[in-house]
Amino acid sequence: MMYQAIPTATTPRGGTPTESGDYVVTLDQIPRWSDVEQRSEGETGDPANSNPRYANPLASSSEAGSSGNGMVSKFPVDHEINSRIYLWRGEPWNLEVDAVVNSTNETLDEAHSSPGLHVAAGPGLAEQCATLGGCRTGMAKVTNAYDLPARRVIHTVGPKYAVKYHTAAENALSHCYRSCLELLIDGGLQSIAMGCIYTEAKNYPREPAAHVAIRTVRRFLEKQKDKISAVVFCTTTSSDTEIYKRLLPLYFPRDEHEEEVAISKLPADVGDENGETVIDERKIRIQALPNKPSPRSFPTPLERPTTDLTLLRRNSNHLDSYLDPAFMSLIKDPDERRKEQWEKTAQAQSGFNFVKLLGFGDLGGPPLSAAEEYSLHSRYLAKANSLNLSEIAEMKIVYRGGVDTEGHPVMVVVGAHFLLRCLDLERFVLYVIKEFEPVIQKPYSIVYFHSAASLQVQPDLGWMKRLEQILGRKHQRNLQAIYVLHPTFHLKATILAMQVFVDNVVWKKVVYADRLLQLFRYVPREQLTIPDFVFQHDLEVNGGKGLIVDPRTKYVYQRP
Repeated sequence: MMYQAIPTATTPRGGTPTESGDYVVTLDQIPRWSDVEQRSEGETGDPANSNPRYANPLASSSEAGSSGNGMVSKFPVDHEINSRIYLWRGEPWNLEVDAVVNSTNETLDEAHSSPGLHVAAGPGLAEQCATLGGCRTGMAKVTNAYDLPARRVIHTVGPKYAVKYHTAAENALSHCYRSCLELLIDGGLQSIAMGCIYTEAKNYPREPAAHVAIRTVRRFLEKQKDKISAVVFCTTTSSDTEIYKRLLPLYFPRDEHEEEVAISKLPADVGDENGETVIDERKIRIQALPNKPSPRSFPTPLERPTTDLTLLRRNSNHLDSYLDPAFMSLIKDPDERRKEQWEKTAQAQSGFNFVKLLGFGDLGGPPLSAAEEYSLHSRYLAKANSLNLSEIAEMKIVYRGGVDTEGHPVMVVVGAHFLLRCLDLERFVLYVIKEFEPVIQKPYSIVYFHSAASLQVQPDLGWMKRLEQILGRKHQRNLQAIYVLHPTFHLKATILAMQVFVDNVVWKKVVYADRLLQLFRYVPREQLTIPDFVFQHDLEVNGGKGLIVDPRTKYVYQRP
């Protein structure tokens, strides 16, 4: 065997890999999660691994103690589970555990496996993998470990990530971790070392993937903790290490204080009892039929003779009581729908268009019913999914952020990047629909950078109304807040007009922030990718009062 155990007395607690990586690290050399000191950074003792952007979510201000607002924790303190969790910086196959996890592809080939695993295990591993017939995404297969200190290698295939398939990717990744743990138990094994299953090649964002990994393991241990003695989360980069340090207290709180603070820090969606994301629209709903008639209400053939015509009328009236009005509006006679549309249009155009006179654009279009909005949204979404809109994405007008302080996902809009003169508005609308679709399924927020945007020509209110109609009512219902940074007087006047003439519900959710530090109260700095000119604009507008910007990290903090 190519590995040699090194004395515990000369090994740093937690073990740091050497250049050769040819030694064995045992579990008693790694501190349990329940034994790790609760400090904000540098838990491994290596100052090079500390990063000011990754603040400990539990190292908050005094009011954090009451941030739970009486809510019940979804992940309460469980010391028995915590004693089974480890976090280690290094390769999983250096650990002496029952099984290690290999993140690979569908063919289980060496080129796409975790770097260094096959070299460490020897040629026998590749030969056995070739006999398994591949592996599907989200599933796992087990082999011998050969020259590794572990007893088995569990191979799993992580999903490719795309924003429009965000939920599917989350559930596939969750299934990867769960399949590995199930194979561990089926093989009569008890300890496992798991690296980050997601890979850069598959474009999975690191922090969302870490949320999925940690919560899936937590949910599994809640049911099977008697059969598993140790789960080691292994990281190989400082960024992954810091992410896990920040997220582990949310799902594995070590005391009541961590549990209480974690309530306000957890994402809005933490999955079901297995850690998988649940889409409400796909839940099966079984309800009693409304106004179910009594069997006695129907006359028997002996009471009254019936003809085919009376039977048809009776059945028609009976069925009408069960039909959903929303469904009936979809199947309404086409001529009637067309006539109603003409009447709405004529009525809208006949009135005095005061908004257009003020220069806010044409808002004279007729309001849409729920069925019409659904149909409009579906057509635009289908078209958006069929097109390559990469040139719009490269403009960085709209992109996905992290989460706000309430745990809601954030969409970022950069006003200065909205170059109306060289932008195809129709293709931009398609891109917005495509990017917003996975986010608007649940509560979310928008951050709008208006920094230096007053120099650009902006779309009118008529276009904004049309965009809201296409996004649909789910967007209106799930939008929690619109955080506007560096608003101008003209922008505030425009938003007031949108409250009055476009949508009173959505545009009353606007929250103004005159400086970056105010915005960071609602959305933490590390959850946003902020263009450089926004920092410069903030310094110019506010004169740098009470504010320092680190030129290397772009981290903003209060002047001492």
